[in-house]
Amino acid sequence: MTHFVIIGAGECGARAAFALREKGYDGEITLIGSETLVPYERPPLSKAGDEEAAGPKFIAKVERYAESGISLLTGITVQHLNPEAKSVTLSDGRAVAYDKVLLTTGARARMLQDIGVGSKHIRSLRTHADAVALRKVMVPGKHIVVIGGGFIGLELAATARALGTDVTVLEGLERVLKRGVPEEVAEVICERHSLEGVDIRCGVAIAAMKEEDERAVIQLADGNMIEADLVLVGIGATPNTELAVDAGLKIDNGIAVDEFLRTSAADIYAAGDCCSFPLAIYGGRRVRLESWRNAQEQGALAAANMMGLGEAVSAVPWFWSDQYDVTLQIAGLAEGAVRHLRRDLGDGAFILFHLDQAGRLLAASGIGRGNAVARDIRLAEMLIAVRAHPDPAALVASSVKLKSLLAA
Repeated sequence: MTHFVIIGAGECGARAAFALREKGYDGEITLIGSETLVPYERPPLSKAGDEEAAGPKFIAKVERYAESGISLLTGITVQHLNPEAKSVTLSDGRAVAYDKVLLTTGARARMLQDIGVGSKHIRSLRTHADAVALRKVMVPGKHIVVIGGGFIGLELAATARALGTDVTVLEGLERVLKRGVPEEVAEVICERHSLEGVDIRCGVAIAAMKEEDERAVIQLADGNMIEADLVLVGIGATPNTELAVDAGLKIDNGIAVDEFLRTSAADIYAAGDCCSFPLAIYGGRRVRLESWRNAQEQGALAAANMMGLGEAVSAVPWFWSDQYDVTLQIAGLAEGAVRHLRRDLGDGAFILFHLDQAGRLLAASGIGRGNAVARDIRLAEMLIAVRAHPDPAALVASSVKLKSLLAA
C-alpha cells in the first residue's frame, strides 16, 4: 500500500488530505501539524470579535479525519526530509517512510529587525494562540499600535476599534495597502478607518522601542514617541522553507514548483503560502500567493497531481478583506496594467478594471459595503481567465451587464 505524507496541517494540508480521499486514493495518508489544535481556518483570526475568539473555526471535526482514514499527528514537527531515503524524521524520534510527500508548511509573520527583540509587548498574528493573546488587550481603555498598513494590520485595527480599543497604525510607505491595492481603493479604506478614530500615520520610520511601566514606548525617526499597551507587527510573511532548503530543493521566493506543483525533487510536491509557481495566464510569471482561496485550491490540485492526474495551475488569483462594513475584493494581478477604468455600482461601491497596452483585462479591484462588488468581481475573474479584451466603454457603463461581455 502506498503512503502519502502531508507536512503542514493548515488549510492547504487538510484540504489536500480530504481531496485525496474524495478523488479515490485508497493508500495511507499521514497529515502532520506542529500546532496541538486540529486544522482550523486562519482568516477569522483577524476579523472575529471578542466573543468569537474562544474557539477556532475548525476545517473538520477530529472524528472526520479518522473516518476518512487520515492519520492526523498534531503537536509534531518534522525535523528532516530525506528525498533519497524517501522518509521524514519527526520531533518524537520516529522516521516515517513515504511514497510521495506534500509540503504545505505555510508562512510565518515577518518581524522587526533588531527592534524590541524579546519584548513581551510585541506580537504578531499567525495562530489561534496569537489571536487569543491579542483579544485580551483589545478592550476599552487600551492602546494598540499596529506596525504595517497592509491587510492583516488594517483588519486587526478594525477589529480592535469595534471592541473599543484605541489604535494607531504606522506605515513606512507613503500610503496604506501600497502593494497590490490601487490608491483610489486604499483611500476609501483609509477614510473609513479615520471615521472610526484610527490614527493612521504613513511615511514614518521606527528608530527604537523600549519598555516602561508595563507599556511599550516607540521612538519614531522624527523624534516623536508613542506609548502602547501592545505593538502588533503586521509587515508581511516569510515562507517556511527550512525543510525544503535542508532537503536541497530549489528555492525561488518560496519552494519553487512547476505548474503541477512538483518541486525539484521526485515525488515531492508543495502548495499554498510556502511555494511559488508559474501562472500561465500571466505568461508564466512566477508568483507566490498568501490567500485562503489559493490554499484551498492548491490543496485539491496537489492531491490530484500526487495521484497522477496532471492538472496544471489555472486559477485566477483572488483576495478579499473585510473591515467594518466594507469589503474589498481583488481578482487577478494588475502588474503591467497601463489603463484603469472605473465602474460605479451605486452607494459608494465601485470597481476599477486594469487593462494592459493591448486592452486585455489583467485585474479588477472592487470595494463597497457588504456584497456590493462580489458578483461583478466574480464575472471579472471569469473575463480574466479567458484573457478577454472587453470594450472599455462597456466596462465603465453600469447599465451594461458584465455577463454579456463574457458571453461575447
